[in-house]
Amino acid sequence: MSGFAASVDVAFHRAVLNRPTTRSVESDLGPRDRIAALRLLERELRVDRQLADPEGFFPAVPEIEPRRTQVRSPRGSVAEDWRWPSRSPLRFADVEPRWAGHARNLQGHARFVTVPGASRQRPAVILLHGYLAGNPAFEARVWPTRWFLRRGFDVVFPALPFHGARRRDTRPPPFPSADPRFTIEGFRQAMTDLRVLARHLRRRGAPAVGVMGMSLGGYTSALMATVEPLDFVVPFIPLASIADFAKEGGRFTGSEAERAVQHELFERVHAVVSPLARPVQVDPGARLVVGARRDRITPLGHAERIAEHFDAPLSVFDGAHLLQVGRERGFREVARMLGRLGLLR
Repeated sequence: MSGFAASVDVAFHRAVLNRPTTRSVESDLGPRDRIAALRLLERELRVDRQLADPEGFFPAVPEIEPRRTQVRSPRGSVAEDWRWPSRSPLRFADVEPRWAGHARNLQGHARFVTVPGASRQRPAVILLHGYLAGNPAFEARVWPTRWFLRRGFDVVFPALPFHGARRRDTRPPPFPSADPRFTIEGFRQAMTDLRVLARHLRRRGAPAVGVMGMSLGGYTSALMATVEPLDFVVPFIPLASIADFAKEGGRFTGSEAERAVQHELFERVHAVVSPLARPVQVDPGARLVVGARRDRITPLGHAERIAEHFDAPLSVFDGAHLLQVGRERGFREVARMLGRLGLLR
């Protein structure tokens, strides 16, 4: 069964993930010109300066009072959709025309789920979806939502930029992108939205706020843990490096030496939004990484890199990325950590 699960990952990677979405000048260039363009972008970003000043790089975090709409929810729960403006200045002016063409993305969106009559003094867990996902009804089935509710948590399902309710149409989302600038802007927006959401949850009474994420959401949860104090963080089958993902997908061209330089520069320009580039702002005992041994989309090495940088335990189950056979092992480790933190009812 585990071998079949790995083959499903491989087929999905070839059919869907190995196709660029938003193209860029860099992606259409030959290897030498591409290297030159990436070096120019590295100089423009001033990477070391941005890493030293995350508050200057990521947009300011405003207070929000989201517009709430009650929605249908499974029996025994109550759900609301929250929406708020999601507009921050872009760092790359030439991205603006494409960005502005996605009007739905200019509004933050999250589904908040609790139990009838619940107090506001319940811890909250923010659960982040993967690429192509973001439908909250589907996400409620992917995650152990009922378990969290029974154990005293409120559950929040945000839509990452250009996903879920923020997606314009049925085409693949333009984020993450073949264009590093668009990818960087997407993660800057995601950090603003998620930090806004976490701080709003605290203001309304949550005594603790943590984040978990799968795949792209795992990367995003890990990045958030380096720019916002959280009560716990669990990247689950996470992406760790955009450069490694591009390399694994055969995105770099030219000679072996030219491909190596492209990989190095890709790692460098994406460092400004990398979960591996800044210190973690979560207590050591509140960090956990979960990986899948047969994962062929974000292979286990990605989870290992985050666990090493986070100095966090790594729980490994035997399944794959899409068919997560044996993932209960990872969730049991999550439950043990939350119990040690005194967050379970």
